[in-house]
Amino acid sequence: MRPTYVFILISYLRQRGALHFYLALMLCSLGLPARAVDIDSSAKEFDRYFRLQMKAKEIPGGAYVIVDGNKVVAMDTYGVRVKGKKGKVDLDTVFRLASVSKTFAASMATVLEHEKKFSWTDKVVRYVPELSFKTPSLSRQLEVEHLLSHSSGLTPNAYDNYLEDNKPLSKILPKFANIDPRCTPGKCYGYQNVLFSLIEDVIYEATGVTYERQLKERFFNPLKMQNASVGWESFMASDNRAAPHVQTGKGWRPVRVEKEYYFAAPAAGVNASIADMAQWLKAQMGYYPKVLSPSVIEDMTTERVATQRHMRHRIWRDYLSHAGYGLGWRLYTIGDDRIIYHGGWVAGFRAAVAYSEKQKVGIAILLNAESTVIADLTANFVIDLTGNGKLATAMANK
Repeated sequence: MRPTYVFILISYLRQRGALHFYLALMLCSLGLPARAVDIDSSAKEFDRYFRLQMKAKEIPGGAYVIVDGNKVVAMDTYGVRVKGKKGKVDLDTVFRLASVSKTFAASMATVLEHEKKFSWTDKVVRYVPELSFKTPSLSRQLEVEHLLSHSSGLTPNAYDNYLEDNKPLSKILPKFANIDPRCTPGKCYGYQNVLFSLIEDVIYEATGVTYERQLKERFFNPLKMQNASVGWESFMASDNRAAPHVQTGKGWRPVRVEKEYYFAAPAAGVNASIADMAQWLKAQMGYYPKVLSPSVIEDMTTERVATQRHMRHRIWRDYLSHAGYGLGWRLYTIGDDRIIYHGGWVAGFRAAVAYSEKQKVGIAILLNAESTVIADLTANFVIDLTGNGKLATAMANK
């Protein structure tokens, strides 16, 4: 028996009694991995830290869910939908997912690619003929796969400023004729929102069905994501929606919901509640194979490009041995595990979703404020989950 298993067994015996001892012994004898942490205990500790940080940062409202396999271990809310008003955040309160929307677009595209509606190696200009770089031959090298892996070669966030000025993609696309990639498409990483969202055109041209309808029929309905939707109009139509809040000298202030990134729906246009995100986590971890098959999940989480600069992130740098990007997902290696992760940030909202590929445990967090505390909260749980608890301990003692 390996020394790590012996240590885990002793911990189980001390903390949980003989029954858990024998369960752990059975796992070891079968060659199955034993858990580094007790998920129920970790969930309780996370809840304590979540509430501590929400109060300390005076965040108006938020919600989280922790999923272990196909079971929700913990799901709870905090605060109000709008600062200064009584309406509380509940499990069905709708938030903007911002860039976590990319996980939906990539999932939908991967399902369709596996159904042979199009190919990853198809040229983007086949579906979006008006796209052209300064050097036209380079735009003709851009493949569908490059859109979803941020490997177009362009400078990061190209023309996002036009999205922030509420310009539709039809007005932004001609701007790409003024620039060229820094490297050959497929060779280097550069995060994009405008180009990523061209997958909507690919999906429609290849299937004749709109992106919004595809999500509703293929994901939202079968997964019973009852509050999920796409677009500004759908968000505003919900009576149980969180308001966006921005930081001012006098604290958090609610602001109006801008259309801006809704024009790039695959990149940042999905709305959902924390109850919806519980279902989305289960699907991503393989528990709804009729919706997302094992081969689809494997394809999405196969690295397309390394993201070396993420190794230097202040929170993750002491723990990551590798960082990359698949299709709509960040891929972080910690020890012998991989964390499949994405965060989102759009005016007044933050969102994060992550799960352990090895342990099949995941977390989603939604906030109605532009606070960086969400990164600390996500990392706190993930690093504890993988057994690298130094950060969790240090943060809990703050």
